[in-house]
Amino acid sequence: MRQRLFFILAAVLAACGGGGHGGGSSSADTDPPEVQLGERLFLETRFAQFFSAHSTGDVNAPLAAGDPVMDDSATTGDPLPGPFRGQSMNCRACHLVDELQDEAGGGVRTYNDFARRSPVPARGDQATMTARNSPPLVGSTLRRDVPFMLHFDGEFPTTADLVRGTLTGRNFGWLPTEGAMAVAHIAAVIRNDDGTGELASEFEGSLPYRVAFLGTDPSIPAAVRIPPQYRIDVTQASDAQVLDAVAQLVAAYVESLLFSTDAAGANNGSPYDRFLRKNGLPRAPAPAEGESKASYAARLRGLVQALKKPAFVQANEGQFEFHDQPFQFGATELEGLKIYLSVPGDVISAGQGVGNCVSCHVAPDFTDFRFHNTGASEQEYDALHGTGAFASLNIPDLATRTASFDAYLPPSPAHPTATGAFRSAPAADKPGYTDLGVWNVFANPDIPDPQSALTELLCTEFQIPVETCTPDVLLPLTVGLFKTPTLRDLGQSQPFFHTGQIDSIEDAVQFYITVSTLARQGRIRNGAAELADIVIGQGDIAPLAAFLRSLNEDYS
Repeated sequence: MRQRLFFILAAVLAACGGGGHGGGSSSADTDPPEVQLGERLFLETRFAQFFSAHSTGDVNAPLAAGDPVMDDSATTGDPLPGPFRGQSMNCRACHLVDELQDEAGGGVRTYNDFARRSPVPARGDQATMTARNSPPLVGSTLRRDVPFMLHFDGEFPTTADLVRGTLTGRNFGWLPTEGAMAVAHIAAVIRNDDGTGELASEFEGSLPYRVAFLGTDPSIPAAVRIPPQYRIDVTQASDAQVLDAVAQLVAAYVESLLFSTDAAGANNGSPYDRFLRKNGLPRAPAPAEGESKASYAARLRGLVQALKKPAFVQANEGQFEFHDQPFQFGATELEGLKIYLSVPGDVISAGQGVGNCVSCHVAPDFTDFRFHNTGASEQEYDALHGTGAFASLNIPDLATRTASFDAYLPPSPAHPTATGAFRSAPAADKPGYTDLGVWNVFANPDIPDPQSALTELLCTEFQIPVETCTPDVLLPLTVGLFKTPTLRDLGQSQPFFHTGQIDSIEDAVQFYITVSTLARQGRIRNGAAELADIVIGQGDIAPLAAFLRSLNEDYS
């Protein structure tokens, strides 16, 4: 588990009129060197297009004025002070931890922000925000029993690919035609950094990047000397090789962001985890037996239902620092767990709903890492354009989409003027613009890397034989599909869904009451099959919400 980050230097600089970057590390004695250097790169604000366009040419000189998008940190209400104001975009701006912990309306985050959709630098293309809510990074790179893919739509098949795409993409202010410029600029920052900046000073050794990346200087403290597999001589390497080295180090950092586990690798940070331990219930699939997560869920369901005298977690057994709730797992939470684990055909107590939640949010990670259409895009679109508007959208087949790439698909270097109409946040004044999720990536010739993994996953998910599982057959089935997020620590990751439209756990449960009813009526376009099997009512909201809050933990 990551240690808490402290911002003493940033606070001092802010008090003196300087701009703190809002980052730093107190974990130099625990994190591997590649993770520490990856964190520094994650916090680096000089990789963005704004810095390239507004710096004096000296990458070590501060900007005369920062990117306006960094002045504030957007929320679902009033904005909060931007922890990186006076600078330009970095990864942390959308993936916060405790930068805004002490601000009214702020708090600790699991590497996500407070906005429904995150602001992006202005570049004259009318893009002002990301298409989707910023997802938490904690636990996002866990090993899984399905092909590895990142982003809500599976665009990136590795963590390093995600890093490369982000650093050289629109979130950092780079337009699709500026890829080579972005790569050259990032390489220049790495080569010319002299280690005198504020960010470097907060990491042991205050090393220039070229020294840290080479890893052979005898003056490098052992605690921050990166292993040989991460080393590169940036003075001799190509720009692309330098970017790859940056991506591998940031990936090492992101992959270190995990919820708390014990020596056996079992989660142990939440009241739910403690409840399982107190009652001798399994906290993970049995590895020796090769138990699948689905089989584990079924076994856990049976054991929970069979509990005669459950040992509850009392409020005096622990205390949250970052959540305004008691650290407990009692009768209400247990009732919610039973609803959560229940599936069609179960023998259930009178009045208890069938949550069917576990079909997609499988313990212990509380996600299946697959893609489902919950109806979230449809509900958001219809709220703006009227009931049935999403169902009436003209979504092209594969041949039509291929012939008219610019009309439907997201911009890319090969198609820089594409509208991205189906990878957009909907707006009242832009009918036809919405987010179809995986539809934008699958069979998209400009995004080749994830196609093999996506095809394998989708053919399996929809149980289509390989010989008939062709792109034209699969494409209509990808409408509205988004990757299942984890439900761990929801208290530090709201607002919810890829749309960022749901503010509370109770509202999220109410959402499923609504869409499951619509699904049984056949009124969710391409809706997930699992939706119709959710049969819960108003009386199930409180226990389900109590259980979901028992998955909170003090991540920092």
